[in-house]
Amino acid sequence: MTESSTSNGLDGVIAAAKQAPGRGLPPVHLWNPPHCGEIDIVIRKDGLWFHEGSPIGREALVRLFSTVLRKDPDGFHLVTPVEKMKITVEDAPFIAVRVDRTDKGLTFLTNVGDELTAGPDNAIRVEMDPVTGEPRPYVHVRRGLEALIARPVFYELVEMADERDTPAGPELGILSDGVWFPLGPAGVHSL
Repeated sequence: MTESSTSNGLDGVIAAAKQAPGRGLPPVHLWNPPHCGEIDIVIRKDGLWFHEGSPIGREALVRLFSTVLRKDPDGFHLVTPVEKMKITVEDAPFIAVRVDRTDKGLTFLTNVGDELTAGPDNAIRVEMDPVTGEPRPYVHVRRGLEALIARPVFYELVEMADERDTPAGPELGILSDGVWFPLGPAGVHSL
């Protein structure tokens, strides 16, 4: 993609995101624009967004871009009604930076301002690194997009967790919105 088309692409993404009705998210799942190539935007493992190697310092711009982010079978894209540009996501596109226990369950806040309650539509999953045994926890945010649960937030979940006996042995987990989410074998997540 040329520099001028990259600039035009970013302008188009910004314009489309700003046209979201009310305070809701744009209906990116309904848009089927042609693929316009790749744009040099990288969301790093630590949740920082970079454009052409430099951090995107304006938090409002990152939040705006996050509203038109979509995960397709071939990767992550910024999508407008008229164009679709592939970006690079090193792990999950968002980071869950806070969790609160509410009457309904566990409510997470992401680094881009999404708020969600873990439950039937927003599952918590934990991958275990086969070499180090370190947990890598995620929560579903929307339409296939996940947030990596930040380590301090995961420690809060472990503190709130209950232990259940399973055929594989004692397991730590947490209940949210009527759904039990396993966090891993008991004893693995000691602080």
